[in-house]
Amino acid sequence: MFDSPSLQSPPKHQLGGIAAGSAGTGVLAALLLAAAPFVPATEAGVTGAILVGLALGWGILAVLSVRFTDQPQIWAFAPALFLGMGGFLLLAFGSPAHEALAWVWPPALLILALWMIVKASQRLRSRGARLLLYPGIAVLVLASLGAGHETVRGAVDAQARPVQGELIDVGGHRLYLNCTGAGSPTVVLEPGAGLSSSDLRWMTPVVARNTRVCVYDRAGRGWSDSATTPQDGGQVVADLHTLLQRGKVPGPYVLAGHSFGGLYALTFAARYPEEVAGLVLVDSTAPAAGRELEPAQPAAADPDDTINRISALVAGAARLGLGRLVGVAEPSHLRSTVEEYLHAGASVRKAAALETFTNRPLAVLTAGTGTEPGWAASQEALASLSTNSLHRVIDGATHASLVTDREDAAATARGILDVVSAVRTGSPMDSGRSAESER
Repeated sequence: MFDSPSLQSPPKHQLGGIAAGSAGTGVLAALLLAAAPFVPATEAGVTGAILVGLALGWGILAVLSVRFTDQPQIWAFAPALFLGMGGFLLLAFGSPAHEALAWVWPPALLILALWMIVKASQRLRSRGARLLLYPGIAVLVLASLGAGHETVRGAVDAQARPVQGELIDVGGHRLYLNCTGAGSPTVVLEPGAGLSSSDLRWMTPVVARNTRVCVYDRAGRGWSDSATTPQDGGQVVADLHTLLQRGKVPGPYVLAGHSFGGLYALTFAARYPEEVAGLVLVDSTAPAAGRELEPAQPAAADPDDTINRISALVAGAARLGLGRLVGVAEPSHLRSTVEEYLHAGASVRKAAALETFTNRPLAVLTAGTGTEPGWAASQEALASLSTNSLHRVIDGATHASLVTDREDAAATARGILDVVSAVRTGSPMDSGRSAESER
């Protein structure tokens, strides 16, 4: 007799195909949830969404392997439950849960991953499934080790205090400020994109011999705390202004900005013109003149939301130790650097608000080598902002070496002191708007 259809066993499928489908579903779900508008565009929210998506993949593997194969992988419910619970806690409680889980999650995940290796070796007979799942488990092992290292290292770094300078609350987060030297006007140095105050170590003491000079770290850099608000040029300048006021650093200021820092110097001068006596633009990024923000138009997605989600992804990756692999010590530093570039368009447009610097002293210092076509013209355009300016090309210097090389940084410091001298004496800059070379 033939078996009744209702009594026949369900068809058995290849576990390798189910494993591939489950893994793909988990990754796709993680990406879709991370981009979903109902998920907060924060590190905790995006990380939680990714964990929930990955948990879904492991859960599907467990269910389908039990239902449709003769190799049930019941152990896969464990990572599904672990990742899912962690994800829901992050989504529900945000940053507080993130900080608490930072200590619990790495060792628990490592134990789970090692247990998964044992169970998979016992239950997986499919070679294809092993090729798919073992790398995924290895990623969990590496993630647990990287996250544990970052948590411990972060706790140690948090206990350290700057030898010089101070941390000043600017409204929800603290920024590092260090002022040395004496005299007026005060020089305020703005590092370039991704740099911090320590990168200006060659020029700072040279300037300090002649006047007061202040260096600081933007949010998330060096000694400064991370910020919860988007750090475009406008917010960077607002924080700097608050920092100088609360740090009791009176004007007038000579702002010296390198690269992206030049955009912030220009924006500061546009917002607080009465406080800025001089400008030094060190191979500065040029503002987008004539490209002011247009009236808001309907859009499929909020660009700020997209930027925040990308920044959150970067911060999450940095918590796994990936930041140190690219030479950045702190996850917050990596996130702030990426965010700075993502906000570049807005920062460039805000800097264009300074249409003229009238007749106040302005020095434009340009690298003599490694510049792209059109860069010299953009530097000349910056010099034309004031009728009292000079444009000096530093022969042999590169964009980076103007602050990182001792000799080139000394040339940069001389340009800064030329502006300081012009502010003090009221005398014109010595070469007008014509470019000159140094060396």
